[in-house]
Amino acid sequence: MNVRWRGVFPAVTTQMKRDQSLDLEATARHLDVLIDSGVAGLVMLGSLGENQQLLPEEKRRVMSMAIDTARGRVPVLSGVIENSTAAAIEYARDMERLRADGLMLLPGMIYRADARETVAHYRVVAAATALPIICYNNPLAYQIDITPEMFAELADVKNFVAIKESSGDVRRITDLRNATGDRYVLFCGVDDLVLESVVLGATGWIAGMGLAFPRENQFFWDRAIAGDYETARGLYAWYTPLLHLDTPVKFVQYIKLAIQEAGLGSEWVRAPRLPLVGEERERILAIIQRGLETRPTIPGQTRVK
Repeated sequence: MNVRWRGVFPAVTTQMKRDQSLDLEATARHLDVLIDSGVAGLVMLGSLGENQQLLPEEKRRVMSMAIDTARGRVPVLSGVIENSTAAAIEYARDMERLRADGLMLLPGMIYRADARETVAHYRVVAAATALPIICYNNPLAYQIDITPEMFAELADVKNFVAIKESSGDVRRITDLRNATGDRYVLFCGVDDLVLESVVLGATGWIAGMGLAFPRENQFFWDRAIAGDYETARGLYAWYTPLLHLDTPVKFVQYIKLAIQEAGLGSEWVRAPRLPLVGEERERILAIIQRGLETRPTIPGQTRVK
């Protein structure tokens, strides 16, 4: 399949109102900001998009809005995070009918599949759609590891075009290259490993904290992918305390709070998640506010405080 996605594909939050209902208008405004910042694509309804907390009909409404908002300016992908293979197939087919540009496919949720079952799930879902697919590997969160050897086994599936590598082990980039060559585009899926991943050959980033700092995020990515490591390292030093917020259990709340503090959305989340309170909220706010106060000046821009 001749799809060669590259660059920053942020994993977009689903904006909520205080009563936990969808705020599609706020989400659409945020999408326009992200597109204007130079992102190469949008990933809706991933873990950061609170996919599993939404009703099936809500997911389809979010995707319809995102596709309409993007208007073909960048590809719009949807996470496929379902409990069963059958539900994943149904969702993938619905995304094709809505004219999504692609999918980000996860293993079946809840059940901890073995390698044979995981490979079967990926093959069957891919066979049900013509859409290009990013395969998402996050064993820390989902307790299922899609190893480099498994990706080599899946290399014959033509619509698997990329891997979101979120194992937390940056050595996987090299292991994947050794096992599969250049068969897949490799996306970093862990914010605070992105520079290391680029050095080792990743050419895409499914970013989280960039939702709150889109222009700084894009400038950092551009310098890193261009091999300007001196500039990139300086930016990374500023950015890393913020990027660390992408990995804890409450990463959705942390990143949504950052989006709110940056004036690009709100912190409201869907239960069982709850907004941050007390000492934790003050601690995370201090990191975010420090990042806002010291954010770098992007060439051609006046720094906004």
